[in-house]
Amino acid sequence: MRLSRRLASTTVAVALVLPLSYGSAAHAHTRVPAGTEPFGAECRIRVTGSEVTASCHNPYPRTDRVSLHVECARWWDLDADGRPVRAEPAQTVRLTGRCWKEVDSAWISHRRDR
Repeated sequence: MRLSRRLASTTVAVALVLPLSYGSAAHAHTRVPAGTEPFGAECRIRVTGSEVTASCHNPYPRTDRVSLHVECARWWDLDADGRPVRAEPAQTVRLTGRCWKEVDSAWISHRRDR
């Protein structure tokens, strides 16, 4: 009986705290510093076996130069840094890379086009 009372009081306490913390997080806004315009294409990376495909869409008015970087899992397998590709405003670009065997990690780098 004593265990169920503790469990009930703990459950009530958690039920009261969760909405408060969620509410404060839900109203937080990400702010861009004054004088800085948003930048950077949104990219999705898919790894299928030893092949990597990235799809990057640039929703912003400035051109983004995106590059795909692939790190292979095997020590003898060469890692690859792809050449920069221009993602113009409102444009989607596709980048591909691969390893001989397994892929350890893959990521995209962004650079402002001048």
